[in-house]
Amino acid sequence: MITLTWIYLRPDAISVWENSEVRDRLSWYYRVMRDLAPARFIICKHIPVEQDPSSLSVEELWKQHDKAAEEFWKIYREIDSGEMKLEELEKPKWSLLDVKAELAKRIIESCRLCEHRCGVNRLKGERGFCRLSSETIVDSWFLHYGEEAPLVPSGTIFYGSCNFRCVFCQNYMISQVKPFDGIVVDEKQLALMQEELRRKGARNINHVGGEPTPHLHTIISSMKHLDENTPQLWNSNMYCSVEAMKLLLEVIDIWLPDLKYGNNNCASRLSGIKGYWEIASRNIKMAHDHGDIIIRHLVLPNHLECCTRPILEWISKNCPRSLVNVMEQYRPMYLVPRYPDKYKDIARPLKADEIKEAYKIAEELGIVFEPVS
Repeated sequence: MITLTWIYLRPDAISVWENSEVRDRLSWYYRVMRDLAPARFIICKHIPVEQDPSSLSVEELWKQHDKAAEEFWKIYREIDSGEMKLEELEKPKWSLLDVKAELAKRIIESCRLCEHRCGVNRLKGERGFCRLSSETIVDSWFLHYGEEAPLVPSGTIFYGSCNFRCVFCQNYMISQVKPFDGIVVDEKQLALMQEELRRKGARNINHVGGEPTPHLHTIISSMKHLDENTPQLWNSNMYCSVEAMKLLLEVIDIWLPDLKYGNNNCASRLSGIKGYWEIASRNIKMAHDHGDIIIRHLVLPNHLECCTRPILEWISKNCPRSLVNVMEQYRPMYLVPRYPDKYKDIARPLKADEIKEAYKIAEELGIVFEPVS
């Protein structure tokens, strides 16, 4: 049963589509959201591969994947332009989506889904930086009305645990303190959750957390059992490996990445992450070049020059088609209030002049930004 009471809470979720910039930059997502085009994962189900993926080596799987991915983008462009309809394609015995699902399972045998590249065999219960075995844990799933206007209502699935250690994490209970308190789901159960959310009126399926990357193997496999046409949204810290990004590019319809820090020093000190800038910027550029995207940047107190300015300058040069959410919601949480001397630079909320300066920088760079109401 679809309820429309959210329209009164978030009328901007309707009016935002009157903005020609938003319609242009999120054109594919908009069409899938309105069931005017098939979600990418559904197209993947129609891209044939020659052999049973389960019988192939990892090297053979990547060859099959890359060959089928080339065909995907050819078909995708024809569908996007209106030259072809999905109905013209037959469903093959084995598809690109089957190859992606098999590759994801092979990857966690020596896990390198993210750039920690722990190399543990999660299928055998070994645990790396994210502390997860192969089990996927869902803390909650519901229609979210607090996201960016084009996304509301968002069918949000919060996954347990994270591959970051942010000292100011607002979701620290599910990411750090009690990451295993949710329910364990398999790929079929996850598909049913997505179907339920879409039927209740979700404009998208929002994979978030915690962090969705450690759960990528279950998420992609769930799409094999998902028949509801719904945009897939990747809401991530973007510390994914190149291999993970290759698996995601043909199944994600809209990206919602965080770009937290403008340098590696801040990332290391506040999130315990090495090589952050090179990895996150690489992945966000890949996402931008392959699909619709809204980039989030949470403005931190005292970090305008080291983080906010270089981030916005990089976006303006490298991701010109993106929408940007310059976020003012920062509050000192989790470890920051407990160790105010250690984290004194972020031990207070933002000041009004700081967020005004952040908005000014974005405007001067010609960035189109769409803050949450």
